[in-house]
Amino acid sequence: MARSCAVCGKISMGGFNPQSVGMNRVRAHRRYRPNLQPQVIQVKGQPTRALVCTRCTRTARKTD
Repeated sequence: MARSCAVCGKISMGGFNPQSVGMNRVRAHRRYRPNLQPQVIQVKGQPTRALVCTRCTRTARKTD
């Protein structure tokens, strides 16, 4: 299974590297990956270790 956020399901996204010089710009492919951190979250009342993106971590901290 791909690395994804256990809360919101955010996964990596494709894109291009920024090119700033030249008339005929060659777009180089790249991956934008979510900032996943191991966290202890509550799943069905049980504490479970999971990979959670930092946006979900901040949101969970605000609701507590």
